Amino acid sequence: MNSFGIKNGRFHLHHHPFRILSGAMHYFRIRPEQWADRLNKLRLMGLNTVETYVAWNLHEPQPGQFRFDGDLDLVAYIEQAAALGLHVIVRPGPYICAEWDLGGLPAWLLRDPAMKLRCTYPGYLDAVDRFFANLLPRLAPLQITNGGPIIAMQIENEYGSYGNEQAYLRHLEVAMRSHGIDCLLFTSDGHGGEALRTGTLPHIYKTVNFGSNAATAFARLRAHQPDAPLMCMEFWNGWFDHWGEEHHTRDIEEVTAVLTEMLDADASVNFYMFHGGTNFGFMNGANQQRDGRYEPTLTSYDYDAPLSEAGDITSKFLAYREAISQFAPVPDEPLPPPSRKAAYGAVALPEAVSLWDALPQLSQAVHRPTPEPMEMLGQNFGFILYRTRLEGPFSAALSLEKVHDRAHVFADGALLGILARDNSGQSLPLNVPADGLRLDILVENMGRVNYGPNLHDRKGITEVVLLDEQLHFGWEIFCLPLDNLAALTFSAAAQPNAPAFYRGTFTTDEPLDTFVALPGWGKGNCWINGFNLGRYWRRGPQQTLYVPAPLLKIGPNEIVLFEVDEVAERPFVQFVNQPILDSVIGGR
Repeated sequence: MNSFGIKNGRFHLHHHPFRILSGAMHYFRIRPEQWADRLNKLRLMGLNTVETYVAWNLHEPQPGQFRFDGDLDLVAYIEQAAALGLHVIVRPGPYICAEWDLGGLPAWLLRDPAMKLRCTYPGYLDAVDRFFANLLPRLAPLQITNGGPIIAMQIENEYGSYGNEQAYLRHLEVAMRSHGIDCLLFTSDGHGGEALRTGTLPHIYKTVNFGSNAATAFARLRAHQPDAPLMCMEFWNGWFDHWGEEHHTRDIEEVTAVLTEMLDADASVNFYMFHGGTNFGFMNGANQQRDGRYEPTLTSYDYDAPLSEAGDITSKFLAYREAISQFAPVPDEPLPPPSRKAAYGAVALPEAVSLWDALPQLSQAVHRPTPEPMEMLGQNFGFILYRTRLEGPFSAALSLEKVHDRAHVFADGALLGILARDNSGQSLPLNVPADGLRLDILVENMGRVNYGPNLHDRKGITEVVLLDEQLHFGWEIFCLPLDNLAALTFSAAAQPNAPAFYRGTFTTDEPLDTFVALPGWGKGNCWINGFNLGRYWRRGPQQTLYVPAPLLKIGPNEIVLFEVDEVAERPFVQFVNQPILDSVIGGR
């Protein structure tokens, strides 16, 4: 009989002792054409299991609208893992953290003004139940109990670092069981405070997350669970980056020593991450510190992992492989070389259209007495524009109450200044002439908070616009999700002195992985053949965007930039064959 479980303090697979050697790799951060390559490299490092989160906000982008095809074909991903002889751990959430927008929860949950997340609030549970009803029946046949590769599934994620409502965790357990999930269920938490006690249920298998001090972490786990196998569900062998920070790396010898310590203790381990991948589009998350500092995550999720963002074997991979070989068999096969990279060179972007000219093709105005966050207008990601007419003459200080996250303020199309989330209390001087002016406030959603108590992170102008101490009423609002740019009309004669779209083309005879560098550009997003690669920002540390080969085609390829900060005097980009992830330049 196919089985996986716990017996005599150890994992047993098909009634034989088994150690989980796993790596985290999220299907939604990798192009599907590259899944097999990455999974095979995971196997070659000596791992026997792949772990993935499930991104609810991708699978249900609008309430009741589900996607499980193409780049979101989770079943196909799991089947590819099985074809390579790998077992699978699935962490379906509903909350996943993962430095992903809102921790994977759909932004449309925040349309409910009274929404309470990650608890038994009825509106939240109803949405979770609908998601599970669409997801879990797809996974149930893939469980080991049905001859499939899934050996375990997680309940929630690091719940002890957020809340303590046992009834919520019981609801999730019952929901999973009711949809045919009969494999091993587990929870994972850090080992600090009361997390290992409050983030689980008494009868559920517990794992622990850490990056160092394995002995301490395992001792605390043992205190809560004395007779079960030890497992580190998230071995943080690298770390993620925020804009404006230094690029994070971890010393290879240090992290290999921690790995060896775990293996010597007969523990199981899941590398977080084995391969990070990329936060394509607008999907990066953010952190908010207790002092209010807002810290959005980069587009790159390289994570200083054993595989680079482009899927290449690193020195870490080799060190880990050698360490694992002392405790478990490692495939005696040649390791593949790095993927071929192309430096396609400089590409001009001679065509442009300003946001003001493009607005009719991108959005239709809705009218509201006061500004509203994008979620209340049915928008999840991108930018949102607030427009009003001011009659003069008068002068005032313009301020925004709780703008999320970065606002460009324009008077008759001319930039007055930038007000950002971290600059609460700041204002801009506004002089309105006798014949009045048009006031535009363009707000960028830089990524919703994905961890901690500040998950209710609505975007746009979340409260009011003040002129001195007076509230201003009467607004047109334009939603700009930028999920389809096909309607834009570009001109080679345009010289926009405003946020603008720029377009160019380049030709490839052979599509290869590459990286687009953006010298002279300030801040915005980049599309290749209609696919949103993600955000760029000159402040760094990331100065290039990874372009996977499957996004390119033989012949002409289109590149589009939406630039919000700088007026490009010489609009071009440079395609290079190496990433730049560690250059902090600064900027607004």
